[in-house]
Amino acid sequence: MSAVSDLPPVGADPSRQLLNPGFDLTLRPMRYPRFYEMYRAAIKNTWTVEEIDFQIDLGHLRQRMSPAERHLIERLVAFFATGDSIVSNNLVISLYRHINAPEARMYLSRQLYEEALHIQFYLTLLDNYVPDQDRRAQAFAAIENIPSVRRKAEFCRRWTDSVFALGRIGADGDKRGFLLNLTCFAACIEGLFFFGAFAYVYFLRSRGLLPGLAAGTSWVFRDESAHMAFAFEVLRTVRREEPQLFDERWAAQVGQMIAEAVELESQFAEDVLSGGVIGLTLSEMRQYLEYVADQRLVMLGLPPRYQARNPFPFMQLQDVQELTNFFERRVSAYQVAVQGEICFDATF
Repeated sequence: MSAVSDLPPVGADPSRQLLNPGFDLTLRPMRYPRFYEMYRAAIKNTWTVEEIDFQIDLGHLRQRMSPAERHLIERLVAFFATGDSIVSNNLVISLYRHINAPEARMYLSRQLYEEALHIQFYLTLLDNYVPDQDRRAQAFAAIENIPSVRRKAEFCRRWTDSVFALGRIGADGDKRGFLLNLTCFAACIEGLFFFGAFAYVYFLRSRGLLPGLAAGTSWVFRDESAHMAFAFEVLRTVRREEPQLFDERWAAQVGQMIAEAVELESQFAEDVLSGGVIGLTLSEMRQYLEYVADQRLVMLGLPPRYQARNPFPFMQLQDVQELTNFFERRVSAYQVAVQGEICFDATF
């Protein structure tokens, strides 16, 4: 059943469009079954932090990794812990509040659980990887005391604060503000900042380092890819229902937003790689970020900006859904069985 065919035709009932103000509670008839399918798929993919063994990682940090590589890890985990908290905040205050479809809110509820799980994962990483309490406190307070992380957080706030102040979105201007907020989180935070961070982990994995971090990151990668897919599906749905919102001004703002995100993530790379990590250069990271940015622009229906190629062979393993992770601890596509079926066209 295609997502497009399940949607109501444009103009069929404007009062029940996805960004219509209000709080629809009616699941029957289901207007957006694709969101419900995404919710069910997310429920099947369940993991816990307790499944991850960090013992080998601790040995690698003490015996096999250079000070520059340990700096990379500390910066990386500090950003992750901060980034997922920012995403969770936006989910509750903006997305859950203004995406007016109960099946979409079911997915967002599941996403919020997954973001909390990711935060637990990075909390556990920091507690294990950074035994010095002062350095650990600095990592947890990354927004305040790590400039490369603070700049990214300030960028996020620019696209959230105005939407957070809205009790409801009705006028086209308010809807455009919400869509820019959603685009920022889908294309720039989850779709670019996080993907840049994943590249560092998979670089270390390609060298046989930190299997616990690699295993957990594969599951986080799968979750974040699904979160991004949901957000882009929301954008596509709104574009079908209210195409006037996606005008040249929107395209220009999105292009500028993604270009700024590339610059900020490149500055973060300068910090992460400041000690000189053998086998990974700043120019390669910049090229990879531009490659990912082009992918996000195309997903938004916009032309690529950089025409960049993926410089990292190890990132060809991005599709962790279908792969056993590198250390063969577990299949990354592990799913918990869910019983029962659903009939999308049923009525009460």
